[in-house]
Amino acid sequence: MKNRKILKNDKVMVMVGKDKGKIGKVLKLFPKTERILIEGVNKVKKHSKGNPYKGETGGIKEKESPLHLSNVNLVCDNCSKPTRIGYKLIEADKKVRFCKKCNEIIA
Repeated sequence: MKNRKILKNDKVMVMVGKDKGKIGKVLKLFPKTERILIEGVNKVKKHSKGNPYKGETGGIKEKESPLHLSNVNLVCDNCSKPTRIGYKLIEADKKVRFCKKCNEIIA
């Protein structure tokens, strides 16, 4: 993955698709396919067959499905708006992310 601007546990907003405007926390990143799993966003229904030997019940279950990285923007904690991310050096060797709208450092 070339883009390491969005990390696990960041708050992101979906910009396109059926869940446009929803905000959620990043659960998992998939670097090879450049996809991202967001809590409570892009839910799909999965049909599963029960297995009595393992004690599993069948039925229709909802779960999150990954979205492409280009369809989300990071939400800044300070200005609470979706924003692009920049990098700057602090104390010579420490590289930090910052919000391009309010210029505040993102933890």
